[in-house]
Amino acid sequence: MKTNFMFVLLLCSSSLMAAAPDYTQKIQIDADNLVSVEENVLTYRSNVVITQGSMQMKADQLEINARAGKGKEIYLATGKPVTYSQMLADGKTVTAQALEMRYEPLSRTLTLTGDAELTQSGSVVKASSIKYNVEKQQLSAESDKTKRVTTIFTPEEKNNP
Repeated sequence: MKTNFMFVLLLCSSSLMAAAPDYTQKIQIDADNLVSVEENVLTYRSNVVITQGSMQMKADQLEINARAGKGKEIYLATGKPVTYSQMLADGKTVTAQALEMRYEPLSRTLTLTGDAELTQSGSVVKASSIKYNVEKQQLSAESDKTKRVTTIFTPEEKNNP
């Protein structure tokens, strides 16, 4: 039987919201090769870098599926691992890594699967899969038979006068 642990963590405050310009800027893709051009599907391979504002994802391969129409593209990145980073409005960085990441710009949802890990402000969530809303800073994590959801909170340091 599959063991599920749902962990919902709201890391949201007005000071932690992602910089608004990230979502209004173009998405740029750089790679060594564009190896496949099917109808409404592009496949990039080797040293793939996806950038939108301060958000950056690095992967071994990226498939962009635009079959659902303009504005509804799905970006599927694979690698060993795929990495993600984003600078928040307060200057802190969110980082993530997994064997596969699926990004849906319309819903601003990043889904990490396979040894998924997300770090923010020194705290870490590890799970089989993590779904993360990059705009709201919300996440849910789920385990499978081989891995439980683990969260490590790092306390803030207080400056004593």
